[in-house]
Amino acid sequence: MAFKHSLAAAFLLFLALCGAISSARAAPLEIVGFGDSLMAGFGLGPGEGFTDKLQAALRARGHDVTVANAGVSGDTSSGGLSRLDWSVPDGTKLVILELGANDMLRGVSTAITQKNLDDMLAKLRERKIAVLLAGMRAAPNLGADYQNSFDAIFPKLAEKYGVPLYPFFLDGVAGEPAFQLDDGLHPNARGVDRMVERILPTVEKAIATVQGAS
Repeated sequence: MAFKHSLAAAFLLFLALCGAISSARAAPLEIVGFGDSLMAGFGLGPGEGFTDKLQAALRARGHDVTVANAGVSGDTSSGGLSRLDWSVPDGTKLVILELGANDMLRGVSTAITQKNLDDMLAKLRERKIAVLLAGMRAAPNLGADYQNSFDAIFPKLAEKYGVPLYPFFLDGVAGEPAFQLDDGLHPNARGVDRMVERILPTVEKAIATVQGAS
């Protein structure tokens, strides 16, 4: 009788473990969009922001993912570094890191911006969270020296940490009034559609890398 009870208990434990494994496999892959107002969806309505539209586009292509919005309007790289740990929850598999635009607009030293982004990448690596680095480009009116120094930050860090780089987050939107809000800085809903369309292949490659490593 004791043997039968032990066998039954072992069988129940086996079923429970199988269920836990199955649930873990069925859980969506968690992505966090971590950035400033460009990520937060400044000036846009519900469902019109980058993370919402990226999630919809990925799901339409068969990816079981969630894309959380951890964008804060006005955030600099210093602000991002200070909130990184609590803004990116445990269980996150991929972070789309998009910061630096406000540093550039405020003329922050490129050395400071680079150090902050470097520290963020190091923290995420320590937590074993993959990163897709979304680059930014400096406005030409800041001068060639600043522009060249700022623009070089993102490829340097991508190479240092071996992470994929999407060279310019606002590709296809910057300088295109039809895809911008009236402020000439932020994307409108059409602009977000264009951003998502252009970054989508890079995000899909990053997802494939994460899934291949798990």
